[in-house]
Amino acid sequence: MKIKVGVFFGGKSVEHEVSIITAIQAIENMDKDKYDIVPIYITKDNKMYCGDLIGDISNYKDIDNLLKNSTQISLAQKDNKVVLLRCDKKIYQNEVYDYIDIAFPIVHGTNVEDGTLQGFLKMFNLPYVGSDVISSSVGMDKYVCKCVLKDNNIPILECKCISAKDYNEDSDNTIKEIETKFSYPVIVKPINLGSSVGIKIAKNQEELKDAIENAFVYARKILVERAIKNLKEINCSVVGDYEFAKASECEEPVKTDEILSYNDKYISGGKKVGGIKAGGTKHMNAGGLKLPAEISDEERTKIQELAIKTFEVLGCSGVIRIDFMIDQDTKEIYVNEVNTIPGSLSFHLWKAAGLNYTKLLDELIDLALKRNREEKNITYSFDSNILSGVSMKSLKGGTKLK
Repeated sequence: MKIKVGVFFGGKSVEHEVSIITAIQAIENMDKDKYDIVPIYITKDNKMYCGDLIGDISNYKDIDNLLKNSTQISLAQKDNKVVLLRCDKKIYQNEVYDYIDIAFPIVHGTNVEDGTLQGFLKMFNLPYVGSDVISSSVGMDKYVCKCVLKDNNIPILECKCISAKDYNEDSDNTIKEIETKFSYPVIVKPINLGSSVGIKIAKNQEELKDAIENAFVYARKILVERAIKNLKEINCSVVGDYEFAKASECEEPVKTDEILSYNDKYISGGKKVGGIKAGGTKHMNAGGLKLPAEISDEERTKIQELAIKTFEVLGCSGVIRIDFMIDQDTKEIYVNEVNTIPGSLSFHLWKAAGLNYTKLLDELIDLALKRNREEKNITYSFDSNILSGVSMKSLKGGTKLK
């Protein structure tokens, strides 16, 4: 019997459209002899839809029409299965639309990739692909992630975390603190976004103020760190779980400005974002890249080792991508960011390492099912008679619990 895979994508995120492309690209490359695939589209207001049109990228040119011809669903547990219930019926008359054996979240950004969707799926005891709630949330929060990595002796750039509250109360003092800690240029970024959204380099105080205000459009907390002047960016992916992890080939993204931008990743040169055809002939970086990266064997080995260590320290699972920075003046290598669900699932990095996209997807599903089997052996609750001695009267009187 085939495994029924629910592929979740979209969501309330600035990376909504990128998620759609990554997901449909993955669906096209899944082994249809092994899996029945149920595409589940999450709108920007967090409603979920299924239907015959959901898995076709061409239908996303007209979202309103797509939703009109699709079925809104919700998840529920019934007869030890996770079912998809139709939401277009009156309450208590919901009909089962379909069921799924495993969830494959292919989402990017806040409200979805950051542990929110993973926690939702876990509530249904549903196996899901990828990192768990904690790893996902830590990986998304750039400041928390840096703190964890630093505590484990993984090289990161020192940074300053700024809240909108502190900046609004005393912007002059915040600017002064930044200038005391760093010399220009500095880089400013939202604390919890990917795809280079909201990131700017500032070379003076005026540009710093503009970069801070721009970053606060996307998040209530932001990071400031020194900008490496002679920078080489390198990406490396890792696949595995707590028992075994392996690193991919390294790539070097091509940028058109001082930093790799959203435009470089998805739009550069008027190219369409990503590729949807089976076989995985295209990836998310529309601007191009050097694969393998033009780095020494020593640098490649060090990056791959740091990638695996980062994966293990954060407790990740499935496939992730770590973005590195090389200071070409000092030859120092730093972990920049962690992407717990990378664009295109980094399939091109694994293809370069000898693992095709279909086999990569098989491995990710196998890892999720393995974790689910192991979690069934963990005790999460136990019988207790604590409630037998509790009454409404005692609660009203303020019973003290130990």
